[in-house]
Amino acid sequence: MANPRIRTLTWWRKWAKRDWAIAAVGFTIILFALTLLFDSRNPDLNSTDDLVPLTFLHRAKATGAFCLDGSLPAYHFQKGFGSGSNSWVLHIEGGGWCNSIESCNYRKRTALGSSNYMDQLVQFSGILSRHPSQNPDFYNWNKVKIRYCDGASLAGHPESEFKNGTKLFFRGQLIWEAFTDELLSLGLSNAKQALLSGCSAGGLATLIHCDDFRDHLPKDATVKCLADAGFFLDEPDILGQRTMRAFYHDVVQLQGTAKSLHKNCVGRMEPSKCFFPQEIVKNVRTPLFIVNPAYDFWQIQHILVPDASDPHGYWSRCRLNIQNCNSSQIETLQGFRNSLLKALSELQQNEEVGMFINSCFIHCQTLMAETWHSPRINNKVRNVFIIYYGDKMIVFRIYHDSQNKKF
Repeated sequence: MANPRIRTLTWWRKWAKRDWAIAAVGFTIILFALTLLFDSRNPDLNSTDDLVPLTFLHRAKATGAFCLDGSLPAYHFQKGFGSGSNSWVLHIEGGGWCNSIESCNYRKRTALGSSNYMDQLVQFSGILSRHPSQNPDFYNWNKVKIRYCDGASLAGHPESEFKNGTKLFFRGQLIWEAFTDELLSLGLSNAKQALLSGCSAGGLATLIHCDDFRDHLPKDATVKCLADAGFFLDEPDILGQRTMRAFYHDVVQLQGTAKSLHKNCVGRMEPSKCFFPQEIVKNVRTPLFIVNPAYDFWQIQHILVPDASDPHGYWSRCRLNIQNCNSSQIETLQGFRNSLLKALSELQQNEEVGMFINSCFIHCQTLMAETWHSPRINNKVRNVFIIYYGDKMIVFRIYHDSQNKKF
């Protein structure tokens, strides 16, 4: 059988521009319809039993692991049961980054910079769902949602804090270490299986801390990492400017994240380049899975077509809805997609790395029930993807009727 990763990438290359545009629009419509159908047929999925309370990381105070505003970091924890009692799935929340004193000061007045603004109860869904019909592999595992409140993918260092009255805490690395210590004390230290995952900036944090997570767990435990919509590209925008590279440079300089990045990388290139996943994954030893849309709408709106690159609003409708793109814009989007596939192709020979890349116009898919595990329609299952966590690398399958077809 052909390598599943290579087959997936080859399959996408066969699509014509018109095909992927139609598919992306169609997926958006189908996703909306599935959401309505899914909720109407599963009212129990919105029950209060799914609401998981916020837990403050009280141990963090002793180590100075504070959110941007100095408040305590927090998480949501749901204890596993039965066959999942010794298995863990952690998910790191996403939410971008702050790259300046001004943006970090704004951020500290939100739930992405202060636990004072976080919801006391959140609903677990997708990869964190407790429902076996929607999350058959992880429903009874110990599940943790790590809230994101440092603005640097849990990689900032206090040595970079300003002492001029700004009252900003750059403690991302300390937050990560405090989370690790607390969860180990709750039973993670005895894990037989563990999956570290994250979405967006949380996906980047997953890549940064993947090996450290592995190193804290028993040697005989099966440990893997999953980055969802966290493979951010170092690509020029439509004006040829390296907007994302400049942004990451400011984040790294402001919060001192270089100390959390691999020494081999920062020793041979500018540290901000090492903040890009394409460089990070070169040094990750732990089995890794990448879930990413080829047309990630966040990256299209902030890397390919940031506001400053489109002063006359030529892209204003297209960057928000792919259905509004003209042929020239679609060609540009196709080029961005090809850049992603090229970057990922470098990983194809690594047997410890797997990936699922689709052509959806979306950002983050593992926390939504509709894109994690689709419902039955007329007794036919239409799964976008499911992860099977076994002895070997995660395998993706798509079911049609009673058939089981591997990719």
